[in-house]
Amino acid sequence: MGMSAGNKGGSTARPDINITPLIDVLLVMIIIFMVIKHNNPHRFESKVPEKPPDTPETTPPPPDPFMLVLSIGFDGKLKLNSQEMTIEQLKIELKKTLDARATDKRTIFIKAPKALQYGKVADIIDAAKGAGAEPIGLQIDFLDDK
Repeated sequence: MGMSAGNKGGSTARPDINITPLIDVLLVMIIIFMVIKHNNPHRFESKVPEKPPDTPETTPPPPDPFMLVLSIGFDGKLKLNSQEMTIEQLKIELKKTLDARATDKRTIFIKAPKALQYGKVADIIDAAKGAGAEPIGLQIDFLDDK
């Protein structure tokens, strides 16, 4: 730090920062970092997967046989994987299906419209829990009125 003393009107010393050594250090650091950067090996390589040949994009994937989707309509109709049933039939069918599966394959998804009363959805969740479903995923969204 340099001090400049001006004799104009008094003997007050005013500190000035000499930035020349700081600039020198900065330039040396920039050069060091530029040299080090080019010596680092590239460890991560990303490879984009190729599209499999002769696979038409319009065919939907086959449905997963282990996925259970329970849809609740506005009118209270229940559909288990697009098969319409009553609550009693649902309990029997879920119990039979889930007992035949391993404990880690008992996932069920419940799809309900957002405007449906919570009590109706809670009853269906209780029925699924009673049948042995674990975990239960909720897919609440705007479904069609059908």
